[in-house]
Amino acid sequence: MRATFFKAAAAIACAGSLLIYTPDGQAQAAASGTAQTAASADYPTRPIRLVVPSAAGGGTDIVARLIAQKLSASLGQQVFVDNRPGAGQMIGIDQVAKASPDGYTLLMAASTLALNPAMYKTVPYDTLRDLAPISEVASLPNVLVVHPSVPANSLPELLALARSQPGKLTYASAGVGTSPHMSMELLKDLARVDILHVPYKGTGPALVDVVAGQVAMMMGNTLSVLPHIKSGKLRALGVSGTTRSAALPDVPTLAEGGVARYESVQWYGLLAPAGTPVAIINKLHTTTVSALGDADLKKHLAADGAEPVGNSPDAFGALIRSEITKWKAVAAAAGITPE
Repeated sequence: MRATFFKAAAAIACAGSLLIYTPDGQAQAAASGTAQTAASADYPTRPIRLVVPSAAGGGTDIVARLIAQKLSASLGQQVFVDNRPGAGQMIGIDQVAKASPDGYTLLMAASTLALNPAMYKTVPYDTLRDLAPISEVASLPNVLVVHPSVPANSLPELLALARSQPGKLTYASAGVGTSPHMSMELLKDLARVDILHVPYKGTGPALVDVVAGQVAMMMGNTLSVLPHIKSGKLRALGVSGTTRSAALPDVPTLAEGGVARYESVQWYGLLAPAGTPVAIINKLHTTTVSALGDADLKKHLAADGAEPVGNSPDAFGALIRSEITKWKAVAAAAGITPE
């Protein structure tokens, strides 16, 4: 098993040598050198680029800008957001995977990081080999919402309606392979219902058509659907996490609504290129966890229905591995063939 980052950091202090994470995920001692050790000790000495592999204004971008502001203040160097969207977020992720492992190029990833291996035959990087987890930053549930014209006021009523009209009801998504799409496919599989998928190019246009009643429902994260729930333009039938959302305390979980074992949350997390010295990983982790304890940041996240996490690098890495396995199985059950 991989040594924990904290154990690795202790080894640095005791042995005076620098540890790095090699491509196979193992911590190994690198050649000791005054310049190399000093570089880690003095880190950071210049601005840090935080790559967001999606367009400005989305959930990943919002979380990245919140955390970048706090990290800039704590580290004494600017952490600037660089949006690099495209190819199912793979363009931006690949840039970080192939960047110099010096701590000056970081990645704010979303759940899509774990979905891509199930959706694409060819991914230009190895998620587990080429990236070093730092910390999960925030998580938020998806919410199953329907247009008010849909004659269902609860999840059991919606499922009964769907079973009475196989393939007639429709649901929108931000696109094939996105978290809302796969979350809905998981619901269909567990509940044994047939609801027609209508993919869009992004959450925005999908949401527009659901609010207009052109499509019956969608699974959307709280960042995108909460304003429409509060305005009454959409009706919330269930949240996808294992517990109710603080932003929607009266809305039951989908498991409470009768779909046992259902769980699907969107998460955002910070990663670096594999091979980044563990002293730098550890500093970034400590600084990130501290930032997530900031009352102002918590307030901003809560307003969007998100919760700060701040777990260990090992725990975040374990989450990514489990999510890759889970969504490959969901894709197979849905008959989704990797492109």
